[in-house]
Amino acid sequence: MILSDKRILEEIDNGNIVIEPFKRECLGSNSYDVHLGKHMATYRNRALDARLHNEIDAFEIPKEGFVLQPNTLYLAVTVEYTETHKHIPFLEGKSSTGRLGIDIHATAGKGDVGFCNTWTLEISCMQPVRIYPGMPIGQLIYFVVDGDVETSYSQKINAKYVNPSTRPVESMMWKNTF
Repeated sequence: MILSDKRILEEIDNGNIVIEPFKRECLGSNSYDVHLGKHMATYRNRALDARLHNEIDAFEIPKEGFVLQPNTLYLAVTVEYTETHKHIPFLEGKSSTGRLGIDIHATAGKGDVGFCNTWTLEISCMQPVRIYPGMPIGQLIYFVVDGDVETSYSQKINAKYVNPSTRPVESMMWKNTF
């Protein structure tokens, strides 16, 4: 079950959902619009290795925008910091973003109960497109969890993305044992 706008507001009032900054006009009937932060990054090497710490080169999107290029993975970040203590947050692209040929995540659209951070976006595009800091980039929807959660994400010993950041975070796959 997806939370409605009224339920999202109730859960914010109850402290179960945190969205900072929160703007009422960004609340849809069953979602909340999030915006592109000014910080982005690309991987330093074109060939990535899942067992290695792949380094990134960070930059800021200028006010006049930045043109995304096809065949490049961009890491970006949302303006909004969120906390979700009793629900499962999903981040999806807005239809207007998709109609520009922009994908905002490769596979990581689902958060966990206890996720408390900004969202790192894994952006790719179909053709060159100019983007701007602060533009609407996606929407959060919240699903009800059936049953109690034994250990929330922020309490897991092996959680890799718990340090709050206003910058995109590169893959931490290298911390896994395989």
